[in-house]
Amino acid sequence: MPPGSPDCARFMAAVVPSPQRIYFVSLGCPKNQVDTELMLGQVQAAGHSLVHDPEGADVIVVNTCAFIDAAKEESVDTILEMAEWKKTTKAKLVVTGCLAQRYSDDLVRDIPEIDHILGSSDFQSIVKALGGGRSPTGKRKKLPVVQVTETPEYIYDHETPRVRIGAAHSAYVKVAEGCDRPCSFCIIPKLRGPQRSRTIADITAEVAQLGRTGVREINLIAQDLTRYGWDGGTSPESRETLAQLLRAIGKTEGVDWIRLHYTFPSAFDDELIDAIASEPKVVKYVDVPLQHIADPMLKRMRRGHSSRVTRELVKTLRSRIPGLVLRTTFIVGHPGETEDEFKQLCDFVGESGFDRAGAFTYSIEPGTTSAMLPNRVEQAVAAARQEQLMEIQRKISRSRHEAMVGKEIEVLVEGISTETEHLLEGRWYGQAPGIDGVTYLADGEAQPGDLVRARVTQAADYDLAASLEV
Repeated sequence: MPPGSPDCARFMAAVVPSPQRIYFVSLGCPKNQVDTELMLGQVQAAGHSLVHDPEGADVIVVNTCAFIDAAKEESVDTILEMAEWKKTTKAKLVVTGCLAQRYSDDLVRDIPEIDHILGSSDFQSIVKALGGGRSPTGKRKKLPVVQVTETPEYIYDHETPRVRIGAAHSAYVKVAEGCDRPCSFCIIPKLRGPQRSRTIADITAEVAQLGRTGVREINLIAQDLTRYGWDGGTSPESRETLAQLLRAIGKTEGVDWIRLHYTFPSAFDDELIDAIASEPKVVKYVDVPLQHIADPMLKRMRRGHSSRVTRELVKTLRSRIPGLVLRTTFIVGHPGETEDEFKQLCDFVGESGFDRAGAFTYSIEPGTTSAMLPNRVEQAVAAARQEQLMEIQRKISRSRHEAMVGKEIEVLVEGISTETEHLLEGRWYGQAPGIDGVTYLADGEAQPGDLVRARVTQAADYDLAASLEV
């Protein structure tokens, strides 16, 4: 599956046994991964233990995703799979996350094996759901089966217990939660609530903690990263900004790479562009979801900007940020998309030469404006358009990589390759974790988390091969 395709990652963790044995499955995006890590932290702080097999669990927790149809299907399938385990293990089954937020009534009705359902901001009640909470009198508090806050409000801080999963040298930091954008196709504001940003002081404290534990790459995430801080202060002058945040965390000892994900195109300003260009620890990699280029489509999608703004932004970013790697995503098959509008999109991708790009086929989301629009595009047509667009991008990506052969790059080592034990695997700054390709390393040794110099020897569509003999 090409990088950027809708795909749900599954993360599991294991630590030392104690009173209740908890098995976690986390589905969806990095923002969901952070929520899972926060639940793991609370569970461990309460004295419970984490196991890596449902067969040995007293409680099974599934953190779900509901962003697109494929994610919803995987979430439901996973819940049903865990419900089967419950029949033999007698474990309690807890479901949380975006699917729980949106479809709690359906889940209660259709899957009676579920013991507790926690909404997208109610996961901080996980310990109570496990039976660990007590009232002021010392009696155990019984949590209702459904615990879903209608308008999510929670956002964690640097003092919240957290057990990280995945690579020890790379971490996600959620700087804000929720979204205020009115995009017609997106259900996220209803699932995650309005935007609420953490303070720079709080985020800086978390990044410093991560740096002290060996984290070398910080991936900043939010539903709308470029609007970080817009919900704070009574005037633009009193708000904290993403540029200020980058300059603050850029001083963190131990951290070498700071990466930006999910930057909305119309919220870039000179201050932010200058910070990305000038801060040495901010990698020159920008992930900006453009979604489309045809003006009628941008209007139907309620994106709030025109094709002219998009083209000018791409030109500005490239001219002012030397060495920029630009990633984007597009939606094809949205209601009303004509052949001519799709051709405009193909032409734009071919002309712009994005370093990275992914394409989603439109997914009907009940409750959104797009779901009520006429002129639906047949699924087969949407799938063909996705394939055509990704073929254009594949050739561009291959050409970009071939131009790198013979050049030296800095690579963050992940460890032994998943393809063969005879190679190492890592990423240069132009490859973000989980969504882009990897760099295979030969002719030397290194440890996970090392930053090494390597010479590119071969290029593929999405991956590189390099030698440590430079």
